[in-house]
Amino acid sequence: MSATIESSAKDGPPAPARAMGTSRPLGRRLLADRFAARFVTLSGLAIIAAILAILFVIVAVVWPLFVPPSARTVPAGSLPAGAVPLALSVDEYREEAFVATQAGLVGLPVAGGELFTRELPALGDATVVKAGAPEPELIVLGLSDGRLYPVEVSTEVAYEDGKRRVTPVVRPGEPVTVNADGMPVAVFKYVRGPDGPIALAATGPREITLVRVTERTSLMGETTRETRSVVLPIEARGEIRTLALDVRGQDVFAGTSAGEIVRLDLRDEQSPKQEETVPASAAGREVTVLGFLNGDRTLVSGDADGRVASWQVVSSESGSSRRLTRMHDFRSHGAAVTAFSPSRRDKGFVTADAAGSLAVHYATTGKTLLALSAGTAPLAAVVFAPKADGVLAVAEDGRLHHFELRNPHPEVTWRSLFGKVWYEGYGRPDYVWQSTGGTDDFEAKLSLTPLIYGTMKGTFYALVLAIPLALAAALYTAQFMHPRLRSFVKPVVEVMAALPSVVLGFIAGLWLAPVVERFVPGVLVMPVVIAAFAALGAVVWGRLPARVRARIPAGWEALLLLPLVVAGGAASLWVGAGFERYLLGADYRHFLLEALGLTYDQRNSLVVGLAMGFAVIPIIFTVAEDSISAVPPGLSAGSLALGATRWQTALRTVLPTASPGIFSAIMIGFGRAVGETMIVLMATGNTPVMDPSIFNGFRALSANIAVELPEAPEGGTLFRVLFVAALLLFVMTFVVNTVAELVRLRLRKKYRTFE
Repeated sequence: MSATIESSAKDGPPAPARAMGTSRPLGRRLLADRFAARFVTLSGLAIIAAILAILFVIVAVVWPLFVPPSARTVPAGSLPAGAVPLALSVDEYREEAFVATQAGLVGLPVAGGELFTRELPALGDATVVKAGAPEPELIVLGLSDGRLYPVEVSTEVAYEDGKRRVTPVVRPGEPVTVNADGMPVAVFKYVRGPDGPIALAATGPREITLVRVTERTSLMGETTRETRSVVLPIEARGEIRTLALDVRGQDVFAGTSAGEIVRLDLRDEQSPKQEETVPASAAGREVTVLGFLNGDRTLVSGDADGRVASWQVVSSESGSSRRLTRMHDFRSHGAAVTAFSPSRRDKGFVTADAAGSLAVHYATTGKTLLALSAGTAPLAAVVFAPKADGVLAVAEDGRLHHFELRNPHPEVTWRSLFGKVWYEGYGRPDYVWQSTGGTDDFEAKLSLTPLIYGTMKGTFYALVLAIPLALAAALYTAQFMHPRLRSFVKPVVEVMAALPSVVLGFIAGLWLAPVVERFVPGVLVMPVVIAAFAALGAVVWGRLPARVRARIPAGWEALLLLPLVVAGGAASLWVGAGFERYLLGADYRHFLLEALGLTYDQRNSLVVGLAMGFAVIPIIFTVAEDSISAVPPGLSAGSLALGATRWQTALRTVLPTASPGIFSAIMIGFGRAVGETMIVLMATGNTPVMDPSIFNGFRALSANIAVELPEAPEGGTLFRVLFVAALLLFVMTFVVNTVAELVRLRLRKKYRTFE
């Protein structure tokens, strides 16, 4: 007993030490748990902050597109008393203005200062009756003796003591006689064509004289001029008040006092003809202004009621006829339109009226962007600055009005981004993406609708292939496949998700597309033929003796399908070749074109569906298989115990319980397909067309960003519109993920009683 007590006494003291040793690991674990919890929380918050930062950057880049244009008045000089202004031009710095008056040409510093006058040697005793500025550095004077006198105006820039000095330069040209009778030229147009100047003048109430001057330069540098003149009588109710002539010298337009626009076709110089007469004003008011926008394809008209409209010569669908068609009506002036000037950088233009008001318009969108006031005196001339950053107007009282514009993105509106727009050269409004062109007068077409359509099209065809295969494979793998085979199949499929999309796109574009093109009928019938082979194999398997089927362990039957799938694929190509030979006239491409009106592009939606479906399948399969495997085994056991077969259990018990996870798998695959870039870039042809045909390509938002963003000038309209496309992708994925989560929670709530 004493020994026992002594032993207890010896064993007693170490007990607290063991308790302390046990508490130390517990404390470390608690500390590690707290650290891990806070680290995970901070990481989640960092991810959310990063996403919000990305959204902020995108919105900050996009926001200037939708800031309304603005203008501010800048002090300007004025002409000497008694000078009657007729035309106006300005240099690119908006420092030196050139004003044509009845006495000649005056150089007027915009901010005020000493006037610059230059005598014109060919003027002689003639006076200036009318003047115009058809180009930024050209003023044409209509003289009282029947001549047109072109004068080039420009500036020379020099830097002295670190300061810029602008010096006006005037270079008189060679006059062109348009009225042999010596009558004053009050209504005219003058353009510099590819072979020489072309002059057009009204030489009678309903008569036009066209003069073409052909200039040729010899090898010795000598220039010869050949002049051809033709008189063009017109049939109209009123008298000619204004003229328009395109730089190609092919179309002549005459505005009359009866509110009509007469179009003459000069393509055949030997027999020019009057094509049509179109009413420009319902009230029959006088057409006061006609002029072309940059590129000489869109015509602008203004009338005595202040109405402004744009027109285009549109070809019929058959191409057999051409008609002058009204495209847009702009905001009306409160008085007669007196002057017009186009922008030389885009499709913008400015108009002025007799009440001292100006309006800045943009022809592509059909919108009036700004309304400006220059007092109450009638405006005699107006000019859009060469850099499209200012407007100058001169009133009949000689005062010069200067407005500085801030309008960097006039071509962008909600309608131009997502609606149909009537572009130059098109017979009707349409959705078009064409951001760049080969000429300076190119009209940017920035509709995102074809890109959104292409994104949805590629996603649809990819998911049509991926969803059935991935879900069926996930269900079979989780419920029927042998565990040993499953342990091999699932990792292999998951490794497929690691394949770079650029590799898949490269293979699809360079190898798969030509192969599919050769065997399109076989590829199209392949799902049916392979399914028939699989069904036939199932029938044969069911008729085999039980002792034979027993030799194949349960869950390994899928291996028997592999030869059937290969045989079915080979049979599909054979069936497709016969189908093409005997039913499609031995050429399926010709049949598609003749019978269905479809063209076949080598890189098309079918190829994208195969390649992108291959990329999406592993993601959907993995998530869906995990969800199905996570269904409690008790549910399956209970169903089987009640007499249900394994297929009934899988379809009616397991699938509904796993439906939240399956839906999430589909949505994750959808997001993967929407954001895919390299496959759609390399395997579609990258053509922004809206065609539902599976045999045509498309252009997706992501691929378009990848292609055009490196070449887009930073801060330009295209650069910002591409960020709008990125914002659309961001919003689309956010909305899809939000809806998917709501649906998943709803499904989980519905089937939670099974868990």
